[in-house]
Amino acid sequence: MTALLDPALTAADAALRTLFARSHATRALPPAIQPQGELSESERREAGALMRVNHVGEVCAQALYTAQAAVASDPALRAHFLEAAHEETDHLAWTRQRLDDLGARPSILNPLWYAGAFGLGLIAGRLGDPLSLGFVAETERQVEAHLESHLGRLPPTDHASRAVVEQMKIDEARHATQAVDAGAAELPAPAKALMRLASRVMTTVAHRI
Repeated sequence: MTALLDPALTAADAALRTLFARSHATRALPPAIQPQGELSESERREAGALMRVNHVGEVCAQALYTAQAAVASDPALRAHFLEAAHEETDHLAWTRQRLDDLGARPSILNPLWYAGAFGLGLIAGRLGDPLSLGFVAETERQVEAHLESHLGRLPPTDHASRAVVEQMKIDEARHATQAVDAGAAELPAPAKALMRLASRVMTTVAHRI
């Protein structure tokens, strides 16, 4: 009974912490190469909207990793997923800090995003460890590309947000590589396309609300 309850309790605790508690980073906010410049009101709104999208992405990352850990058959892989979720907590804290600094708010749909991502994580985990890792690798590759696009959309003088996005991009690439090294299977093309479509819906909606 304990073996069944432990993953469920861990998942419930992770959900409550992600959605209702203030995340604390284990690493300091990435330093900007240049001093933060002045932002116009429109630039501040756009930077806030982009960082809200990134914050939603980190909410989803917590859900995905927690769900996959809950159903992983290999204890070592379960530990890998939980460690990845722990590392992603830094991103969650950093993006929330930038939202506060920019006077923007998190998405009011975060509970919905979390629930959807958790469900996807459970499905991926039930497909077996290689495909579950393949899902991680593809997700991280798509997130890395998404972050690269944000570097082209953030105001040039918002050096603080750019520093955060740059470090997140480095971390996501590392997580993708780790998943491949752990035995990730390549996902079929239709699955990758469906993931891109779901990501596009999420980013479009989160940019506004």
